[in-house]
Amino acid sequence: MNETCPSCGLRFEREPGYFVGAMYVSYALAVLIVGALTAVLWLLLLPGWPMSRVVLPAVAAFLPLVPVVFRWSRIIWIHFDRSIDPGG
Repeated sequence: MNETCPSCGLRFEREPGYFVGAMYVSYALAVLIVGALTAVLWLLLLPGWPMSRVVLPAVAAFLPLVPVVFRWSRIIWIHFDRSIDPGG
């Protein structure tokens, strides 16, 4: 990840450990996506399977999305932090 924004020069990491909060955002996004994938698989494609077995293909389908979730969680965290403390 860049240290600063190439367009506006915003410094992304304010202090060491700044993106720890983004891990919580990433976890929440992952739970939502895997939950949605599990529901879709269970309701449409694998209705006879037990829920514990449907989660595995949902997690496998989620794995290619990990880099996208990683970036979006950092973006969401930066926007959240800037809305609370714009000058910091």
